[in-house]
Amino acid sequence: MPLIESMADMPSAPPGGTAPVPVALPALSTVAVKVIGAVGIITLARGKHNAWTGRMHTDYRTALRHLEEHAAVRVIVVTGRGQRFCVGADTRALEGHVKRGGYDAGVDETTVPRPGFGVSKHFDADFAYHFGLTKPVIAAVNGAAAGVGLVLACYCDLRFFAETAVMTTAHGKLNLPAEFGLSWLLPRVVGLTRAMEILLTSRRFTAAEALEMGLANYVVADTDLMPRVLEYAAKLAQTVSPGALAATKRQVYLDLHRGVGAAVADADTRLNAMMRDPDYGEGVAAFTQKRLPVWCGRPVSSRL
Repeated sequence: MPLIESMADMPSAPPGGTAPVPVALPALSTVAVKVIGAVGIITLARGKHNAWTGRMHTDYRTALRHLEEHAAVRVIVVTGRGQRFCVGADTRALEGHVKRGGYDAGVDETTVPRPGFGVSKHFDADFAYHFGLTKPVIAAVNGAAAGVGLVLACYCDLRFFAETAVMTTAHGKLNLPAEFGLSWLLPRVVGLTRAMEILLTSRRFTAAEALEMGLANYVVADTDLMPRVLEYAAKLAQTVSPGALAATKRQVYLDLHRGVGAAVADADTRLNAMMRDPDYGEGVAAFTQKRLPVWCGRPVSSRL
């Protein structure tokens, strides 16, 4: 059955926001999708712990592609159902790898959606595809995030943690390497010293530690997590143009793979192009008239 949440199951709209709208998608058995105003929400929803499987990976990428292409959505939020974000790989899947004597992702790359692919060769890989999206993705980590669950949160652009959330890389205690490029990403987010300690020990760490080391943008009370995230996402969508969100995200992740001279040249090219967009004129008008802007939508220049 499709996991398209009913209106009664949806969180209330942020202050001043619009009511939740159900989203029509192909049958998704492990994630739920909804749209509230300009904010698209993906909820990991598999069993009690939202354990990751190949089916969930496929469903997640299907939902992500839909929201990336959704004209009304400008910010994407990812969270977990219940009291867990994602506890990592499903236990039965782990046991299956032992029996097979090797790893099976359970994903058919010839048919699975590929949101974010085709922008840069550096982004054409599992979870790195988030860097090729045009819309910011916010992780609302509502509970335990382990293994691939922590990987997913780290590849999001911004991270809000519930104050009781606990995280771990988990791989070391299973005789596995750091997964899905976390050895590349985590040092760039929290610094080499912090990353090495988290990766080498695979120890559990708290939301408070995540905030202190720079992994979390915000830590909030558990009951306030989704209202706070939705309010933040709605404000981001309202006050910053879709073109600026897309261009800035693209610049940051491309610049991680190039020198400062190339970054400056790219910024100059984007500046000249984006100043010809209608939303530049709208931004100037809103600023001088001291009002909220009314953006016309994602401009062509954001795809440079």
